[in-house]
Amino acid sequence: MDVSIIIVNYNTRELTLQCLQSVFTSTTSYSYEVILIDNASRDHTLQAVAEQYPQVTRIANEHNVGFSRANNQGMRIANGRYVLLLNSDTVVQIDTLEKMLKFMDEHPAVGASGCKIELPDGSLDKACKRGFPTPSASFYYAFGFSKLFPDTPRFNQYQLGHLDPDQQYPIDCLVGAFMLVRREAIEQVGMLDEEFFMYGEDIDWCYRIKQAGWVNYYYPLTKIIHYKGASSRRKPFKIIYEFHRAMILFHNKHYRQKYTWPINLIVYAGVGLKFVISLLSNKLRPAR
Repeated sequence: MDVSIIIVNYNTRELTLQCLQSVFTSTTSYSYEVILIDNASRDHTLQAVAEQYPQVTRIANEHNVGFSRANNQGMRIANGRYVLLLNSDTVVQIDTLEKMLKFMDEHPAVGASGCKIELPDGSLDKACKRGFPTPSASFYYAFGFSKLFPDTPRFNQYQLGHLDPDQQYPIDCLVGAFMLVRREAIEQVGMLDEEFFMYGEDIDWCYRIKQAGWVNYYYPLTKIIHYKGASSRRKPFKIIYEFHRAMILFHNKHYRQKYTWPINLIVYAGVGLKFVISLLSNKLRPAR
């Protein structure tokens, strides 16, 4: 088996079926399996998948275990030389699997790769090529320096806005919406850290993969569409909480020991302030 495609579903039946259709209509010479993990959805996704795509391996969780743990469940039974994390709200192009797997086979030093990711309006999903969120990178991003100076590398350490999204290059961090990982890299660094519930696990994984000597690579010669939850509707408290908790978790795990206590204090205060602002702005959004 060349690649195991792992998709986590949580009440996204129609998007998941659309994603599966794009996978199974792909043109590729590589063999693949699809593993779907359902986090206790209430929209009968598993039944629909069983009827329309019986070849999909299905895992049904009794409650929502989060993104990291669910993907790890898939990885434990995966048979592929590669593992592809693929969001349920994405659509791959007909050549995506072929081009990405061919690239990985031709570049054995690459531990993980990702393609170009576009939003439905054709704009770039900026999360598909990132630097690590060091305190300085996070500061310049949070306070808008990257927007004020879009061509200056120093102020664009996180979203790498100064780099051409149509060119290929090594980067720090990919995104879990589409992340193709070599099995040898997974065996060396381990699977996703289940302390992260639904944010930050991809950054942490990329950090560990790079620390182990592998290359993380952005390869935009093919793309996917990401139907991201870019909605003006109000978000559940847990979504906002987990997003900010992931920031603290990542910092404590990888940076706290590298920086002085005043820098750490500024980081915690900054995340706390951002959390409060996010809660207040979320309250102003319509509930539906």
